[in-house]
Amino acid sequence: MKYLPINPELFINNRKNFLKMMKPNSIAIFCSNDEMPRNGDQFFPFRQNSDLFYLSGIDQEKTMLLLAPDCPNPKYREILFVVETNELMAIWYGHKYTKEEATATSGIKTVMWLDQFDTILSEVLSTTENVYLNTNENIRFSSDVPYRELRFANELKTKYPVHNYLRSAPILANLRTTKSPVEIELIRKACEITETAFRRVLSFVKPGVMEYEIEAEITHEFIRNRATCHSYSPIIASGKNACVLHYPFNNQMCKDGDLVLFDIGAEYANYAADLSRTIPVNGKFTQRQKDCYNAVLRVMKQAIKKLVVGNTIDAYHSETCKLLEEEMIKLGLFTKEDVKKQDPEKPLYFKYYMHGTSHFMGLDVHDVGSKQEPLRAGMLFSCEPGLYILEEGIGIRIENDILITENGPVDLMATIPIEVEEIESLMAK
Repeated sequence: MKYLPINPELFINNRKNFLKMMKPNSIAIFCSNDEMPRNGDQFFPFRQNSDLFYLSGIDQEKTMLLLAPDCPNPKYREILFVVETNELMAIWYGHKYTKEEATATSGIKTVMWLDQFDTILSEVLSTTENVYLNTNENIRFSSDVPYRELRFANELKTKYPVHNYLRSAPILANLRTTKSPVEIELIRKACEITETAFRRVLSFVKPGVMEYEIEAEITHEFIRNRATCHSYSPIIASGKNACVLHYPFNNQMCKDGDLVLFDIGAEYANYAADLSRTIPVNGKFTQRQKDCYNAVLRVMKQAIKKLVVGNTIDAYHSETCKLLEEEMIKLGLFTKEDVKKQDPEKPLYFKYYMHGTSHFMGLDVHDVGSKQEPLRAGMLFSCEPGLYILEEGIGIRIENDILITENGPVDLMATIPIEVEEIESLMAK
């Protein structure tokens, strides 16, 4: 791992909190992510299952976690299973956790080799009534691929059909939405790395540069600062490309007079940052670009103030849309009279602003959580209003990461350049 060691108390406390919410006479089982095939004999870079990492800190494939707090055998109440390494494996694929290293990382005293899992599980299940299984219940998730935890759940139900099976996802969603102080510091680090990358490209962008060259500068800065890499596929979208919300190509030339939209975030210790900025390719906003940019920025500043304890994302998003609607009227995109005549089910602003204002953040850039639940201290959200005028080739999104506290919102990206004058001044250097 590129990131520095994490205090295992984080994972010890996470497990304690999870155990408090389990029913009596229950066990819970968690699997690492698959090694996903790329092509031939290659795999994509491994990324750990966020829930397993949250509970153990183990960042390695072929790992299982078994929690059995009521097991008669005290040694089996918390077991980590990792793959047994050997000299040949070490030569070809590098170092794997020893049992001692796995304990030091996770705080779990009982560490066994993975090939012991089935035998131990059979013994533990003999005195167990309930089994918590983990699946991906993120509302954004959709895949045709049966991932490892889903396959494991189906296999276990076939082999042990008369146990009572329960869902761990609601418990973990409730826990993961509120960040501990250690988690907040890891996210701050991801934000700091993201800032260094953005400041780097402010002096790099100019007419004629390719979008992928900008991506390369960002990737360089991320990795040299211990980020695993990007917390999601980076978006470097110039001109009309910025009106494609999840623009995937990053392969066009940045032209004089255009804007370029960045949607980037470093991942540090598996925790995500998420930043959006929009800058002029030639270093100077036109008056129209400046007016549009400042409209979005005004809305963002007002929206951040609404990220407070007790509000909900759905309610706050509706308020933000009204603010953007007012700005769109000032920009001449439509009139107040047009708004009065609009179909309430198809508001005019949706043509120019068609995405949400905020999403949960944490171990996943689009983290678990419900947009209807009241905000609590310790929750973390993006704040990302935007404006997309395809016919003018203007796409603007401005995004910072906001921590909810009892004393109001805290902007974890407050030091990253955002004002027109600061951006122009830094680009001029």
